[in-house]
Amino acid sequence: MYDSYLVVKDTLQNDVENGKTVGFSFGVRLANYRGIFLSLVNGFYVEVDGKVYSRDEQTFEINGRPARSMDEIAKCYWEHWDMQDMGRVHILEEGGLAPGEHKITYMECNLAYYGYHGKGCDDEIFVKNPPQPGDPMGSEKTPIKNDYVLELR
Repeated sequence: MYDSYLVVKDTLQNDVENGKTVGFSFGVRLANYRGIFLSLVNGFYVEVDGKVYSRDEQTFEINGRPARSMDEIAKCYWEHWDMQDMGRVHILEEGGLAPGEHKITYMECNLAYYGYHGKGCDDEIFVKNPPQPGDPMGSEKTPIKNDYVLELR
């Protein structure tokens, strides 16, 4: 049920730098009621209008700091993402998105898993071979990809 609130309505926008549209972004909330350290965020599964964007095309903005790459986020050991805080997922896409409605499929991928992993996966394997965005093993509280329709105005 909480899945329907992960992507925040009315937050889709194009990202403009030096007068050029370099991509788009939208607001997201964390699916973990305890919050997590940013170093545990392993990227996001993002599909917009049928196109999947890899973690290398993503940056993440949270806590009033500029958007950072997933590799930079992985080094933020002491910075926290609290459940009530909205972050922004930025996607590099030359020209951004056209005005109108867009279908966004989204899933968080983080390494804050606790308890039994199943499928013969122990903590050491989970750390050495972390799940990639879109893999239910990295979704923790939201093991399915969720669809949202956001309008770019």
